[in-house]
Amino acid sequence: MSITSALFPKQSRIFTGQRWINILLRTLHLLGMAGFGGGYFYASVGNAWQGFLYLTLASGVGMMLLSIWSNGIWLLQLRGHAILFKLLLLVLMMVWPGYQGVCLVLVIVISGLIAHAPGDVRYYSIFYHRRIERL
Repeated sequence: MSITSALFPKQSRIFTGQRWINILLRTLHLLGMAGFGGGYFYASVGNAWQGFLYLTLASGVGMMLLSIWSNGIWLLQLRGHAILFKLLLLVLMMVWPGYQGVCLVLVIVISGLIAHAPGDVRYYSIFYHRRIERL
């Protein structure tokens, strides 16, 4: 089996319980973002919000890995690029404390735009210059 066929299967892979795992990860992600954003914007004592940042990162990476395992086409679509960029912004928040607010606002804006964008935008590939759903 080549890496291409392993990463980009003809039919997306699924397993029993996958939807529930995705729902659980999304719920944890929302909880993490709520605690993280609230703690950051309302200046919680010390860095009490950092645990929520780690929950956000872990659940986001979990959803990302599940999407890539299911079908790597996600890596070639704008929705995948947006998630990878948001992940980079969240990591940068830990490296550049002076830009935490800007990074957090960008993460929220990108999330809202991509989550509610039409399929032609979310499934658009900058590599193929069109909407793609399979190779």
